[in-house]
Amino acid sequence: MQFLAMFTMLIDHIGVVFFPENAYLRIIGRIAFPLYAYALVQGYHYTRSRPKYAWRLFVLAILSQLPFMWAFSETSLNVIATLLLCLLVLMLIDWLNPNNRRRYLAYVVAIPAFVLMEWVPMDYGGYALLLVLIYRYSSPRWMLIWHTALNVFFAVYQLWIIQLFSVISTWAVVQYPKVKEWFGGISIPRWLWRSFYPAHLLLLAVLSSWLNAHVQ
Repeated sequence: MQFLAMFTMLIDHIGVVFFPENAYLRIIGRIAFPLYAYALVQGYHYTRSRPKYAWRLFVLAILSQLPFMWAFSETSLNVIATLLLCLLVLMLIDWLNPNNRRRYLAYVVAIPAFVLMEWVPMDYGGYALLLVLIYRYSSPRWMLIWHTALNVFFAVYQLWIIQLFSVISTWAVVQYPKVKEWFGGISIPRWLWRSFYPAHLLLLAVLSSWLNAHVQ
């Protein structure tokens, strides 16, 4: 799943930087983010130290911001920063409701967080938070239904039609044993998984700048 997330994200970003008119690359790229969101939820569940997990994301977000802005000519926050905020929301919900008895507190936290993430310019914004919450609190049976509903909502709310294709990722999550078998259980080293986002953005930014300077 990590390999699939990295590979499809690379295809997506190549499309954004070099072939913005090619919709097929962007469609393939819709697979990537939900897999990263799911990985965040899994990491949150299995990590030995959630504060250290948040700190790693913070460092990666800082390291990624300039390459993100350079590669995409963006001023918004990068997706690692978005995932960090999603992680902090999960931590706050569990801190306020450790026994899961006052479920309304999840809404008390999530609704203002969603508004904030839609107000502050950041990659994926409130969509990311809702998807992370779906992966955190839904059973596999409901994940596909809720993710489809989320995509339909954002197709109407922000005319984000292309994001409808991202439900493929949730199907892959639900069918994880089969998908893992198809990809041969490819193991990604931790250093590569953690550094891939800022590193590939920097590479794309440098290559794009070089081509713009030397190819007329």
